[in-house]
Amino acid sequence: MTETISVPMWLFYLASALVMWALLDRLLIPSTRWFLRRRINRVVDELNTRLQFQIPAFKLTKRRILIDRLTSDPKVMQAIELQAEHSEIPRQVLHAQVKRYAREIVPSFNAYAYFRLGNYFARRIAQLLYRIRLGYSDDAGFRKIGPNASVVFVMNHRSNMDYLIVAFMAASRTALSYAVGEWAKIWPLQTLIRSLGAYFVRRNSRNTLYRKVLARYVQMATQGGVVQAMYPEGRLSRDGRLQSLKLGLISYMVSAFDPKGDRDLVFVPVGISYDRVLEDRSLIRTLDPNASERSKGFVIATFLKLVGHNLSLMVRQRWYRFGYACVNFGTPVSMRSYASTRGIDFRVLGADARIEAIERLGDHLLEAIASMIPVLPVPLVATVFVRRPNRSMSGLEIKAEVQRLIDELEIRGAYVHIPRADRDYAITAGLRMLVLRHLVVESDGLYRSAPKETELLRYYANGIDHFLSEPH
Repeated sequence: MTETISVPMWLFYLASALVMWALLDRLLIPSTRWFLRRRINRVVDELNTRLQFQIPAFKLTKRRILIDRLTSDPKVMQAIELQAEHSEIPRQVLHAQVKRYAREIVPSFNAYAYFRLGNYFARRIAQLLYRIRLGYSDDAGFRKIGPNASVVFVMNHRSNMDYLIVAFMAASRTALSYAVGEWAKIWPLQTLIRSLGAYFVRRNSRNTLYRKVLARYVQMATQGGVVQAMYPEGRLSRDGRLQSLKLGLISYMVSAFDPKGDRDLVFVPVGISYDRVLEDRSLIRTLDPNASERSKGFVIATFLKLVGHNLSLMVRQRWYRFGYACVNFGTPVSMRSYASTRGIDFRVLGADARIEAIERLGDHLLEAIASMIPVLPVPLVATVFVRRPNRSMSGLEIKAEVQRLIDELEIRGAYVHIPRADRDYAITAGLRMLVLRHLVVESDGLYRSAPKETELLRYYANGIDHFLSEPH
């Protein structure tokens, strides 16, 4: 019993590693999880005392549990049965596909990451690049939203900065759960985005089973009271205009909505606009069928050049950020009231009638979003140069034209953001931005549009063209 037993060093290290893992698994990891969970719960309790729309229990449910609920949902199981009957794919294979789809879609919201980290960096980045302004907010309409309602912010999509700016502007009301495209499914970005409550969407997928899993998740989240934000256009505007809506997600939500149920469904139209969209040239380039694909090296070099140029302007104290970014929150659209006044229940409509009713709802929301898009200095001045191409104008002529344009827009009900409540300053700021970007050239006190920048000027003018093209 007292004999010495020798073992190989590799076996000793292996046994030590197993002991350490057992200690971590049984003692340290559970206690760490308990500590973090307790801290997160404190954050949630604190937030729910001051947020208008509280964080619901569904949003705080563990991701693994939500995945299990989604994969075992009766309607998803029924979709598996139907596909198995009409194909030669075994049910086990289809169920594995469903589980993979659920893992891809379902987020893992972390309140601490969203409000303590995400909101901080969103605010810092947004304010570093833009002068952020809240233009209009229908606070009376917001106060009418019931505490048990499911709220969905629907907005136009101008830039990838939309995610940061709208989340930052809405942070005093709630935490937003975004529907994001496949562009964000890269490591480690996807982990961060999931922790902020976003869920992934394959926007162009025609897979029936995938669409059913996505539909059920959206319906479960909506019925669970999760506050969501979405871009019904489906992608960034390429030409600056508001695009026709993709009604897939909206269709999922209203198709399961009970107008007599306990929880109302409320759409909040949101309009956002910029004096400068960071991706403007890339977006316009996609409209050119003859444009060659840019290499990653070119993209990186262009980005570094942009950063270097703006740092140089900062050093010389000639940097004005990228102008103004403005957000408007419109009058909430209650689906309970909408369905009641029209005598419809989307759940019981036939397929064709439901599509037609959803399209009418989409038109209603599109009109509401369009009316909320703010008018900023750069689009105002750009419109003048688009209307008078190749014409040289003095500063006084430009100001007179913009003054008339502002009057026309205000008569048509547009919200025109006038910095410092000074129209003269607003026009000067817009013109200065265009000159600094070489979209407008100045010579001997006269200004004209740069010959090769007509499309970019039109891009900004298009952002407010819907106010001017509609009959008064």
